Amino acid sequence: MSVSRSKEKFIKENTNKIICSDALETLRKIPDESISCCITSPPYYRLRNYHKEGQIGRESTVEEYLDRLLQVFHEVRRVLKKEGTCFIVMGDSYAGSGGGKGQYIDPKYPKARNGNNALATKNISGYKSKDLMGIPWRLALLLREDGWYLRSDIIWHKENAMPEACRDRPTRSYEHIFLLTKSPKYYYDYDAMVEPMKEVSKKRYVRGRKADNKYLKENSGAKLQKINEARKYGEYKGDNVPQFRNKRDIWTINTTSFRGNHYATFPPKLVEICMIAGCPKNEIVLDPFIGSGTVGFVALRHNRKYIGIELSEEYVNLAKNRISEEVKKFNEEQKQEVQKE
Repeated sequence: MSVSRSKEKFIKENTNKIICSDALETLRKIPDESISCCITSPPYYRLRNYHKEGQIGRESTVEEYLDRLLQVFHEVRRVLKKEGTCFIVMGDSYAGSGGGKGQYIDPKYPKARNGNNALATKNISGYKSKDLMGIPWRLALLLREDGWYLRSDIIWHKENAMPEACRDRPTRSYEHIFLLTKSPKYYYDYDAMVEPMKEVSKKRYVRGRKADNKYLKENSGAKLQKINEARKYGEYKGDNVPQFRNKRDIWTINTTSFRGNHYATFPPKLVEICMIAGCPKNEIVLDPFIGSGTVGFVALRHNRKYIGIELSEEYVNLAKNRISEEVKKFNEEQKQEVQKE
């Protein structure tokens, strides 16, 4: 069988499916340049124990953890098309003191955070007790050294962030979303990412385009700024004032509840924004840590395809059921909308 036919066969057999296997082993089977976009959130360091041999996130050192993620995303870069994009959602951790709940197990959620040795970051080499570990940026810089283009650090701000018992620092309310690309030129749907212009920005544009603006006067001593270069098109008045702007890099999106037995779901809205921006319609989105299946059903909702990888058979079944239920729900909503028309 030719290489091209083998590539087509693999993609055809695994499109819109979840592969129950190790992420790195499975990625090595995916053909070169066959995926348009990757949206994923790897297991965070020492945060949870999924009780699976070979799981990522329970390594003895941060360096070992980062090295394993580096291997995974090296393969992700290989399988991405030249214009491909990758969005990685990462939260940080604190080096623990060993106090607090320790081995406490919540009887209601025995597999949740408190039932997984929540303070497993105790005695981590290279960190003092209470140190913020800086893992997201350590990973991002390693990926850049490995050949990725590091294009943006997006802040995912959560107004309903988990409360913390600390009294000597602010409570954490955000995570990082790193946008990385394989090439300097890549797919990015700018038009889909615009947002309404703030009133304060509109006023600035109007001031900057007035006929008597100081930036237009000779010998005024004022330095010409980029925003003022459009002066030749005339003043901004009324309807010609810009109504939209490029989306900013702080996204306020609250977490959403999910009744399934998975505690690291990210909200569909977050995935939706990344997907619309970085993946053309009818193309494939990859999630090598698909967990509860959010990337899968968001892809199907928005006329994309997906390939998911998940180490835990329990979560594979959970994700499949969730994707099926969410797609069914979405189709019913679409039918109702058509009937209203």
